[in-house]
Amino acid sequence: IDEPLQISTSADLPANSGLGSSSSFAVALLLGLHAIRGEEVSPVQVAEEASRVEIEILKSPIGKQDQYIAAFGGITCFDFCKDDTVIAKPLNISDDTLFDLEDNLVLFFTGFSRSAGSILKDQKDKSQSNNADMLANLNYVKELGYRSKEFLEKGKVADFGAALGIFVIAIVTTYLQLQR
Repeated sequence: IDEPLQISTSADLPANSGLGSSSSFAVALLLGLHAIRGEEVSPVQVAEEASRVEIEILKSPIGKQDQYIAAFGGITCFDFCKDDTVIAKPLNISDDTLFDLEDNLVLFFTGFSRSAGSILKDQKDKSQSNNADMLANLNYVKELGYRSKEFLEKGKVADFGAALGIFVIAIVTTYLQLQR
């Protein structure tokens, strides 16, 4: 883009909230820049571009999950493959299940914030050193994700809610392990 460009932003949530705001910003900014150039881009392309900016250029020790969900939106399942590819699949959820979720999910700001970068760097270091506790906890979180997908696709919103509560406990456990 050759002409000067002014970009202004505002957000309704604080930094370090853990809600993927930096990746959402990166995806939105890239979509806007592509639109100015008259270019249509796929969700995969913009997710990969945002990942490259955050991970390779800015050296953030993060994964690609936030960029992908920001690019795809909706209730989507992602398989992050060992060859660095990502497979996106929308969940097969009935309208009744979707309405039930909308009526029963509530998001609260606890006032607690943290730097995802330092937490994820520690998690990556422990995983790469084959720390048994860390690997077991990460596998448990992955299994909870698969169970959550199954619950939602079967319309079992209450079971999904229970799994979500367990998921939060697993995340807190991972965080506490990193503090050791």
